[in-house]
Amino acid sequence: MNLFFAAKTGTALTALLIALGTPAAATSPAHATAAPAHHAATAAPAHATAAPAQRAATAASTRAAAESAPAGVTSAQADALRRADWRAAWMAAPQRASTGFEPNWSEEGFSGQSVRQIVRLTAGGSSLRIRLSNDYGPSPVHLTGATVAYAGQGASLRPGSVHRLTFDSAPSADLPAHGTLTSDPVRLRIEPFQSVAVTLYFAGTTGPATFHSQAYATSYRAQGDHATDTTATAFTQTTHSWYYLSRVDVAAGKDQQGQAVVTFGDSITDGFGSTNDADNRYPDELAEQLAARGASRPVLNAGIGGNLVLNDSAWYGDRSAVRFRRDALDQPGVGTVVILQGVNDIGFSESDTPTYKPAPVVSANELIAGHRRLIRQAHDRGIKVVGATLLPFKGSDHWGPHAAAVSDAVNEWIRTSGEYDAVVDLDRAMAAPDDPDVLNPVYDSGDHLHPNNAGYTAMAHHTTDTLTSRTK
Repeated sequence: MNLFFAAKTGTALTALLIALGTPAAATSPAHATAAPAHHAATAAPAHATAAPAQRAATAASTRAAAESAPAGVTSAQADALRRADWRAAWMAAPQRASTGFEPNWSEEGFSGQSVRQIVRLTAGGSSLRIRLSNDYGPSPVHLTGATVAYAGQGASLRPGSVHRLTFDSAPSADLPAHGTLTSDPVRLRIEPFQSVAVTLYFAGTTGPATFHSQAYATSYRAQGDHATDTTATAFTQTTHSWYYLSRVDVAAGKDQQGQAVVTFGDSITDGFGSTNDADNRYPDELAEQLAARGASRPVLNAGIGGNLVLNDSAWYGDRSAVRFRRDALDQPGVGTVVILQGVNDIGFSESDTPTYKPAPVVSANELIAGHRRLIRQAHDRGIKVVGATLLPFKGSDHWGPHAAAVSDAVNEWIRTSGEYDAVVDLDRAMAAPDDPDVLNPVYDSGDHLHPNNAGYTAMAHHTTDTLTSRTK
């Protein structure tokens, strides 16, 4: 029996957490980093590689910063934070600025404005830190100030919970071009499924902003510096995207190291068709159902609407093989990745999508080879990987004779090849009773491709069954 699925005995939770694999190494606190070199070979903007001397200087600077305590933290507390076991509790996959599916602020960026973003964390801890991404920014972006607080209603904050964020002990910092920036730790007690508000203030002009297009959550903008305002009065503008914010980590004790599950995929993972501000995406529901079964651990959403396994897109992000390390394998504490992807590779050529032209006609063998690359990458890092079969999509704009044949072949390979550590068969679980190629109407958001809230709950149920099953 594969150790990935421990028997449900009195020690089931302990066995399950051990069996889910070795977590990836956590990133260093409070530092800016250049983007991984693998982006240079893609259609993404060119990323400079630091010379050895420059890398050594950067490493020395990072070590020096780690030795200094963040503002407002004693040396003893700082030492404890440096030894903390960091794990990601929330994430959003970065994307290039684009028009997107609905109005957003990514192309215009920010100038003399504050942007407030509300995110729900799937793990608790004694402290947190945030990670900002300028992966697709050609120039550094100056962050004038930032805060984190417990979220209230709308754009409001819970009074008394506002904490200023620092970066290498400074209240402002530069997000490097094509790179990332991590804040110093903040002592803030977080409970699982608690929502926090991160407010970023840009006194200058940012230019186009690295963002996540489809947040299914409201972000707020105000003119001027309102990072510490607890009221929502100044935040009069809204969108449904996230900007620069790519991750929130929490620090927990040795007894709270439940390994994270990364859900990796396209718009179905991203949550298309779910209700805004309701946390009804399938990864949200998965985290809740795991907790309800006594197997709590962080669940991270690495979905990007329209994303493809085999090809890059200006709107839909870098292809899976390129972004898999950044968005899945490098997340602190990850032990398992659930992959649900491929319907856009085979469906865009059927739909003649205007934002992705020309759409290549992809074979089953090509798509299977793409999945195999992801499996190898995960296994090389000691991370377990679960394959989810493609959902039924007959009647959608992605359906056609070629897409139907390829989806059947790919799903059969996922089910029977044994190359994934485990399989969640969403194709069969989500099908209509009278037609296995049609998404069950009770789960259909209306486009015959994306589930509704009930569908995402059902997806999470079946995925939870797989993650806690005793058999492969």
